[in-house]
Formats: sequence, structure tokens, C-alpha cells
Amino acid sequence: MSNDRTNTQNWPDLAIGLYDRLTGRDAEITYEFDNLDVRVPSRTGSDAEHAHWNLQGRVRVSTRNQPQESA
Repeated sequence: MSNDRTNTQNWPDLAIGLYDRLTGRDAEITYEFDNLDVRVPSRTGSDAEHAHWNLQGRVRVSTRNQPQESA
């Protein structure tokens, strides 16, 4: 695994990076929120518009290995 760290510039890259880190490890990350307010930018830059999200409850991100079928 490389120690090269770069700043994630967008949401798809963040999701792909998280998936890549979890895949093959039977890993699970659980986040629990109680009235978390998030302003999600539409793009980078100081003039970006923001969507307002309010999160309550649980978000679970998990991967699991599927058994390989014999040919």
C-alpha cells in the first residue's frame, strides 16, 4: 500500500477511495448522527452554492468478500 496521500477534490473520488480501502477486508464503518447539519457544496470555490442536509440516525458502509464460484 502506498503512503502517497493527496487531497480529495470531489465526492466521487472520496467514495471510490473509501470503497478501495474497504474492499477485500470484510470491513465495516458505522457512523451515528444526532442532528448533524451539513452544508454540501455544489463545487469547489468560495462562490459555490450549498445544499442543506440534516442527518439523524446511522450510516453504515461495509464490504464483504463473495466466494468464488468454481468453473
